[in-house]
Amino acid sequence: MKKLVTLLVTMVCLASASAANPVIKNLGDSKYSIEVGDLFMTINGGGGGKILSFKYKDVEVISQSTFPESFGSTFWTSPQKEWNWPPVQEFDKQPYTVEEKGNSLVMTSNVSARLKYKIRKEFSVDAKSNAIVVTYSIINESGETRKVAPWEITRVPNEGLIFFDAPTDQITPADLMPFKSEFGISWYQTDEANQNRKINADGKGWLAYLNNGLLMVKKFQDLNASQPAPEEAEIQVYVNRGKSYIELESQGAYTELKAGESLDWTVKWFLTPYEGAAPSKALLKKVKKLVK
Repeated sequence: MKKLVTLLVTMVCLASASAANPVIKNLGDSKYSIEVGDLFMTINGGGGGKILSFKYKDVEVISQSTFPESFGSTFWTSPQKEWNWPPVQEFDKQPYTVEEKGNSLVMTSNVSARLKYKIRKEFSVDAKSNAIVVTYSIINESGETRKVAPWEITRVPNEGLIFFDAPTDQITPADLMPFKSEFGISWYQTDEANQNRKINADGKGWLAYLNNGLLMVKKFQDLNASQPAPEEAEIQVYVNRGKSYIELESQGAYTELKAGESLDWTVKWFLTPYEGAAPSKALLKKVKKLVK
């Protein structure tokens, strides 16, 4: 009997250890995947370390458009006024080096010739909460003290519901998009207009998107009003003109880095089925349970 109990305990421990480890695969052509439970994320190491796909089972949640700057999820430095447009090539499009380190997938950019930063992205999992964890690092290679903030940009189809914890009357510019306040939360049912639009908000460390029976939630550092980079914000939503795509954007704190120093900023990605498409207490409760 004692041997049987020991064997069962060993089997449970091995199963738990296995569940805690992500499944990392080299898909070829510099593309990699990381998996936990029913979540699958695909990253293009040869194209800016960009997240190309985020799926629950076989259902995709982020934009699969083929037009430039309209698909996947990328990472930039903030404030944007330091580089304007187009995105910095070393961070957004050029190849990253790729390493598997333990249970993580680590991708590192070249140093930007213009900004003198290097970007590192570490992909891992939180098996307990069934989430994929992305830790971004900005390394100051300039030889001087600089200030910078991290910035994640995730493109999704112009469909569904976007919401976050911020006062609707404090979203800027006011009345640019039809946000509504219900249950103390700001909600935006996606719409279409013949102009590009972007809003800023001081949220509470999460941003949610509901579409096609899937709820995607991003959890990140909650900033106070003084922490974002100049003319930037903790939460931003950009809606491209027409019925094309939307960017869900979050930023970390504007941080001083001495030469050789780096900052780390983590975003936890959740994706789960959800029935319903309208604002509700049940939907808000679901999100708060994920991000607690």
